[in-house]
Amino acid sequence: MYQTPLQAYQTVEQKTISGRETEARVLTKAAMLLKNCQENWDSPNRRQQLDEALRYNQRIWSIIQGDLLDEANPLPKQIRENILSLSAFIDKRIFNVMAFPKSDKISIIIDINLNLAAGLRSSSD
Repeated sequence: MYQTPLQAYQTVEQKTISGRETEARVLTKAAMLLKNCQENWDSPNRRQQLDEALRYNQRIWSIIQGDLLDEANPLPKQIRENILSLSAFIDKRIFNVMAFPKSDKISIIIDINLNLAAGLRSSSD
């Protein structure tokens, strides 16, 4: 029996959705959190929403980095290295936006997340 409804949902989701689709969904959610901040930049609670969106993105990319560094990762070495370079760029941009917030700085993170998500979806078809 599951301890929480969330655990039950996650178990069902894991059995019904591919790993790539899950990764695509998470990256899309990360992009949408940032896009919402960008579209509501003058909101009184922007700072809190931006911090949450950036931290969510940071966690996602940290997980991606850990997965790419795993020797058991099935991706070719060159692709892993390219995505790791991309993740280093994302890390720098996140820290830059945290220190010096500007709405236009998050566009590149949004675009990268959405493009990577689209690639994951197309490769799982």
